[in-house]
Amino acid sequence: MAIQVEVVQTGVSTAEGRARQHTVIIDRPLDKGGQDAGMMGGEQLLVALGGCFISNLLAAIRAREAGIENVRVELSGTLESAPSRFRAIEAVVRADTADQALLEKLVDMADKACICANTLRPAVALSFRVA
Repeated sequence: MAIQVEVVQTGVSTAEGRARQHTVIIDRPLDKGGQDAGMMGGEQLLVALGGCFISNLLAAIRAREAGIENVRVELSGTLESAPSRFRAIEAVVRADTADQALLEKLVDMADKACICANTLRPAVALSFRVA
């Protein structure tokens, strides 16, 4: 199985990412020479990681009919230079639940099932935690 996307230039500093019928705009902030029409690629990498992870987490919650709601993931990437890259990424999971231990177990399961996390982990100090 393969996952395919396309990224096409749409302006001087902008591009459009396409997957199936979905699109996202990629651009740089004004202070970096862009038009600020969309997120930078690094920001989208964090969003992709968070999206992949939360998709697995929500599936695990649904499968167990766990009483966990209002799930949100805050991701923070620590930058390194020469070459520019993420050195570390921390994901903090928050949710409404009476069973914190179950949430922690499901977060661990979702982390292990996440394609993005499994791909990034060898190159980046990656952590998921429940707050």
